[in-house]
Amino acid sequence: MTSHKIAYILLWFPKPSETFIFREVLNLWKKGLDIRVFTLYGELKDKLSPEMAEASKKVERLGIPFFRRLPADIAYWWNRNRSVTARLFRTIPVRKWKSVEFGGENIVGFLAGFTLARRFEEEGITHIHAPWAMGPATAAWAASELTGIPFSFTGRACDIYPPDGALSEKLRAAKFVMSDNRINVPYMTRFAPETADRIYAIYNGLPLEKHSVAPVIMKPPYQILAIGRFDRIKAFDDLLYAIRILKRRGLKFHLTLAGDGPRRLQLKYLTAKLGLRGVVSYPGFVSYNNVPDLFMNADLFVMSSAVHARGDRDGLPTVILEALAHRVPVVSTNVCAIPEVIRNGETGFLVEEKRPDQLATAMEEMLRDRDRAIRMAEKGRELVLAEFDPDTNHGRIYDLFMKTGRLP
Repeated sequence: MTSHKIAYILLWFPKPSETFIFREVLNLWKKGLDIRVFTLYGELKDKLSPEMAEASKKVERLGIPFFRRLPADIAYWWNRNRSVTARLFRTIPVRKWKSVEFGGENIVGFLAGFTLARRFEEEGITHIHAPWAMGPATAAWAASELTGIPFSFTGRACDIYPPDGALSEKLRAAKFVMSDNRINVPYMTRFAPETADRIYAIYNGLPLEKHSVAPVIMKPPYQILAIGRFDRIKAFDDLLYAIRILKRRGLKFHLTLAGDGPRRLQLKYLTAKLGLRGVVSYPGFVSYNNVPDLFMNADLFVMSSAVHARGDRDGLPTVILEALAHRVPVVSTNVCAIPEVIRNGETGFLVEEKRPDQLATAMEEMLRDRDRAIRMAEKGRELVLAEFDPDTNHGRIYDLFMKTGRLP
């Protein structure tokens, strides 16, 4: 282990849908970095892979119980540094947050910062990191202000689109900031131009050795696959409308729509309304260790992402990388960082968001020309192997942590 002790702050850990963060922590542990994981909320027990369940034992969680000790922690910092404590209460909680939900998350993060600040000093933490820019970064910011321990955070997707009411201040206060794609760097720089040299684009790392090449048989009925959380930014309703177009064109296929979320019932209702019950199946949430089976049986992967009216959007969905790592052809939309990987006509097909007609045409064109589809998928696989190597990318994160932090 190094002399650095890094605190990671998250809402939940491990979270089945956040495999990219889980892999980041796991690989940094393997590299010898002493990372202590703290979560603002309680424990998730369902749908964890065996590897995640084992890592879950190492996490310190605040959850509801932390509110019992919160008054004492605030009083401690009030007595120790009244001016900083007063300034934090004046400047962080009261502002325009982007929604009630995210406002609540940030307030919890702010309050948790007082408890975490004491824990970090007890543990000899030398650097604080938040893998998300919302509540976890607010907790890291508050704890840093109280203790003087430097902090950093990562901006990804819905945590910075649209920006919360404190993004510019967090950017200025952070020792450095990371993004898991390139397009976010100039976007975040707009809110704090003086931080341009402290914002780094570092792609997530993918466990590449676990991705076998899919056969992509591509014979009728074609096997179409989509995976993701059932929420608005995935725009799976657009995918269902595209599927109806393909059905009307006489294409023989089956769509597997894997995942779960708040729009599950709406999507199933729409499936029935569009007359697609016979060609669409819903296996539910599929744990990370079972996802490769879906890709190995797929002829085409589709991601129909769209920007929500509030500005929420995908960043760079990991499932697109997973598909290409398995050499499965991909059709997707031109949202946020997706074009960094899906280069139209080269590594897949890219269409405009919220255009089921374009999505259907691209899917049909891909399915009817297997040779071209495989060529694009192979180029996409080469790109993923080169750009998303975990040793390289997590090594860059390791180096950033080693160059900063307050030594004990």
